[in-house]
Amino acid sequence: MNKFKGFTDSETFTQLPDSFFHHLLKEIEDVGELKVTLYFLWRAGQMEGPFRALTRLDFDVKALGLSAEEITRGLEKAVKRGSLLKASLRSAVQEGRKEAKVYFFLNSPRGRAAVQALESGKWDPSHSPSAPPLERPNVFRLYEENIGPLTPLIADTLKDAEALYPAEWIAEAIERAVKNNKRNWKYCEAILKRWKEEGTHGEKTEQDAGKSAERYTKSEFEEYLKRD
Repeated sequence: MNKFKGFTDSETFTQLPDSFFHHLLKEIEDVGELKVTLYFLWRAGQMEGPFRALTRLDFDVKALGLSAEEITRGLEKAVKRGSLLKASLRSAVQEGRKEAKVYFFLNSPRGRAAVQALESGKWDPSHSPSAPPLERPNVFRLYEENIGPLTPLIADTLKDAEALYPAEWIAEAIERAVKNNKRNWKYCEAILKRWKEEGTHGEKTEQDAGKSAERYTKSEFEEYLKRD
């Protein structure tokens, strides 16, 4: 068992229906069913629009710690219990397509309306935005896990960085700092400034990466490269 490091003050929270705790939590005994139900509530909570649906492939194997077969069985049990609903596009069913995509919904007034609209052909989810991508680790957690404790001053600095640079840049800068064993924010910040000023983010070749590293060593990175 991997020991959990604990929750942080910077992470977001997911709302769960009260009925989950009042009714479902004590009834669900299968781990797979419990995991897919909680996962659906989390992913659906990040979606926008009146109808929120997930397909089987939206249930991430790695995030759930389940095999594809276990996820499928968990979904079948959740549908049988009535916590989730499933439906296929009416046109696909009428055409007898074996590969007709199945959509899952929360068994709520909005979910039931979505199923009715889907099965009546009034709504086609394939023309709607797909489920949001999996959440990337936020900057605060990345900092705590790779650089050091999150102080109020550092938290403010990271918030400023989020306003200036894309989240993926910050994540990559922290990754590079770890790789070079230079675990301090000023080093990461220098990388970000260089990328923004010179437009060198995303260099792919080893030659480009080597040139960048050389520039870093000879410029503002030198101070940080010399630190223990």
